[in-house]
Amino acid sequence: MIWEFRVTSKAENDAKGDELQAEINKIFKKNSIEKIRTSKVYRLEGMTKEGFETFTKSVLFEQITDIASAKGTLFPKAQKKLEVAYKAGVMNPEVASILKCARDLRLKLKNADTSFEYAFFGKINEKELNEITEKLLINKSIERIVTSTPKTLQITGNIAKTKIIPIRKLSDDGLMELSKDKLFLNLDEMKVIQYYFSKINRDPTDCEVEILAQTWSEHCGHKTFKAKLEIDGKAKEPLFKRIKSTAKNNKKIIVSAFDDNSGVIDFYDGWAINGKVETHNSPSAIEPYGGAMTGSGGVFRDILGTGQGAKPIVSTDIFCFAPPTMKQSEVPPGCLAPEYLLRRVVAGVRDYGNRVGIPTNNGSIHFHKDFRAKPTVAVGSFGLIPKKYAKLGRPKPGDLILAIGGATGRDGIHGATFSSGEMTSKTQIVSGSAVQIGNAIEEKRVIDAVLALRNKNLICAITDCGAGGFSSAIGEMAKNTGAEVTLEKAALKYIGLAPWEIFLSESQERMVLSISPTNLNKIKKVLRLFNVPSAVIGKFTATKKLVVKYKKEQVANIDMKFLHDGLPQRFMKGKTSSKKIKNNFPPAPTNYQFLTEKVISNPNVCSKEPILRVYDHNVQGSTALHPLGGENFDSPNDGSIVKPILSKPFGLVTTHGLNPVMNIIDPYSGSIWALTEAVANFVAVGGDIKDAALVDNFIWPFPDEESLADLDRSVDACVDFANILKMPFVSGKDSLSSTYRYPNGNVLKIPPVLLVSVFGRIPDVKKTSSSDFKSTSSTIVLVGKSDFDNLGGSIYFEETKSTALKTPQVNIKELPKTLTAISRAIKAESVLSVHDISEGGLICSLAEMCFGGDCGAKINISIFKKIRPDYVLFNETPGTFLVEVDGETKAKKIFSGVPFKILGNTQKEKSIDIKLGKQSSTKLSVDKLKSAWQKPMKGIFHAS
Repeated sequence: MIWEFRVTSKAENDAKGDELQAEINKIFKKNSIEKIRTSKVYRLEGMTKEGFETFTKSVLFEQITDIASAKGTLFPKAQKKLEVAYKAGVMNPEVASILKCARDLRLKLKNADTSFEYAFFGKINEKELNEITEKLLINKSIERIVTSTPKTLQITGNIAKTKIIPIRKLSDDGLMELSKDKLFLNLDEMKVIQYYFSKINRDPTDCEVEILAQTWSEHCGHKTFKAKLEIDGKAKEPLFKRIKSTAKNNKKIIVSAFDDNSGVIDFYDGWAINGKVETHNSPSAIEPYGGAMTGSGGVFRDILGTGQGAKPIVSTDIFCFAPPTMKQSEVPPGCLAPEYLLRRVVAGVRDYGNRVGIPTNNGSIHFHKDFRAKPTVAVGSFGLIPKKYAKLGRPKPGDLILAIGGATGRDGIHGATFSSGEMTSKTQIVSGSAVQIGNAIEEKRVIDAVLALRNKNLICAITDCGAGGFSSAIGEMAKNTGAEVTLEKAALKYIGLAPWEIFLSESQERMVLSISPTNLNKIKKVLRLFNVPSAVIGKFTATKKLVVKYKKEQVANIDMKFLHDGLPQRFMKGKTSSKKIKNNFPPAPTNYQFLTEKVISNPNVCSKEPILRVYDHNVQGSTALHPLGGENFDSPNDGSIVKPILSKPFGLVTTHGLNPVMNIIDPYSGSIWALTEAVANFVAVGGDIKDAALVDNFIWPFPDEESLADLDRSVDACVDFANILKMPFVSGKDSLSSTYRYPNGNVLKIPPVLLVSVFGRIPDVKKTSSSDFKSTSSTIVLVGKSDFDNLGGSIYFEETKSTALKTPQVNIKELPKTLTAISRAIKAESVLSVHDISEGGLICSLAEMCFGGDCGAKINISIFKKIRPDYVLFNETPGTFLVEVDGETKAKKIFSGVPFKILGNTQKEKSIDIKLGKQSSTKLSVDKLKSAWQKPMKGIFHAS
């Protein structure tokens, strides 16, 4: 028997209903809905009546604040009602908690499920309800409308037999038909697989083909980055080799680079810090909430799965979307509305990070119309680990393979291969099974358990089940040894999974450990303490083979050498094409207040406070510099600082930089812009580049000849920059599928993104800097060499519909001197505030400093002779800074030897007074600028 139980709040306000109503008002404008109420629906199978009554009162509702019913809807007077649930087989995080509560109460409960009932009051017809359902209530890839009570909640199915794929007989067309939509391998790769199995005189199983496709996917195999290259007729070294070569730049700080799930650098007192940034673009494009959620969960496990286990202490989020105001008619077929994507991605990162208990305190959001087909969703994490546990562990033959954490289901299958292909109008339907829903509470338990095991020295090696699941985790760990896997021992969410599905599933919250058999009982005792399930699913061997069995049937037997080294190295050609951009400069401005309000309210410049406020910045109690600060706690800082060891003054700094628009114009100088911005942010809060490392993320269109040449130039920029600044890259990720193909065959290239993250150490969190003005009578200094001639890609040019062939040029040979001067001044506590100049230019950075200080400024830009005033005010040269100093004399002493200009001073009056020339000046209202700056995101993220 299935018991149904509904719960809602006694309060008049219904947060979930109010939020949906606000969404409806925003999107549909005219509607007659008066109110929306929601109730949680629980279905419990296999309980006695007495058990059901005890359970509902003890677990499911609070009599003081809630109304409940076991006799149907709580809203009989509603005009329309609708119940929404996850589809069968999709992870429902609450179910595991419900089952555990029943076990703790010693009540019999066979199965459980949850859903939400929406009740609409007022006038609403069936057509309107269908439209709301389609656009706002359900994502068809993972959710369904409940029309009746099911007869059982048990997911059943017959276990599919392992199939033999007759690959040896297939023609070239047959090979490509096999690869299409699922394997995403090219003909050369398919023919190598065909030859391997012809050589050993048998055909592969479905499991073997899937293992090879996963291991050889672009997502896991980095085929483009490892390819032989010919760019514009000249041979060049592989991209990955060039990036890795930068590790020589600062060897003494590196603990581990490009050798583990994340890069590791030295910290203090026997500790190390590690960092990784991942992309979850493809899953987020079809299910933004689950895609972003599991992106965060996956990168936390990258940190956890480094060395013998690191503690995640920082979460970051960097997103690129189409403008939220874009009309639905402009959105390509099969793609989601930008505003919906934005809100659901933010919600996914919020819910996962907040629930696990990791502060999300550094990030940014960027907009461009060509992200309308596929967003860029990058999530990062940084961790802390004892240095003695920070090196990659190596399994030994005889070690057990221990799977811990979540059970395995059908969710996430083909995630690695799906993420390697371009999007089409059918992606949401074809690849729906590639999406997962995360269980943050399960992940928290896994993190705590792993750290406890590490501290007892019980882990030989560890990795997470990311793309490819067990296949990837075990395949990589056993690369130099071999492994024998017994799949029937793996914990499953439900029966009916084929053996290859168990091995390839990307179900979340799972880690794989290599452990000594003698420690098994000790380890299980620790895992039970943290309520973390575990199963021994095999052992590491000395056979140099990956052998997978299911109930004594051998479903895979592949040579490790072929699995990891058999992938043919690609030979790829790139050809530089000229950018079709003309110089079209703006006329001289006549109204600087109006123009500055337009620029500062641009979505790429405006305040992101409504988004930042949904993230917990203070969990773990370590945040020393918040994303927002100043007199009213609403002024942006350039980076985040945490104090991971609370009894010590040491700090971990995290910052980043990117600019897709400038990459479109010039991938080399656009990449230099991103690199400089990331490092300038790091320095602006008190970091020193000698104590920092870089992490790269290339999110690029599918590499045809033009995009490959652009990618090559971006990598050149990274290497040149890193070598000149003597900074190493220690980790990175490439995601080369940012392409959408329309039904008619036309291709939309999503803007190329180089995201650069910086993480490093500082000895004392007190000797840092924030961006808000501290005094109303101090000196304002522009530090660094500005390129006032070039504004290509700037927000000013975007708002004035202007274009230029060149972006702001950074003199990277002179840059280190400026960065060192800023670092030295902050360490000596010689400056009051620092803010780097970024998108929006000098005037926007100055305005943000005024917002923070709740004050104004008086500056003179007529000192820049023969330069247009607007080019000074709106120039976006990175690596330049506005610095607040106590007096001109002090400023001249601090910055002698580097380019600097005294601009003026702060003032109590809340205006920015600007001398433009000998006879001209302008006065900007700080309050009006702030209102314009705050308005855009307030309109998207409503109070509910």
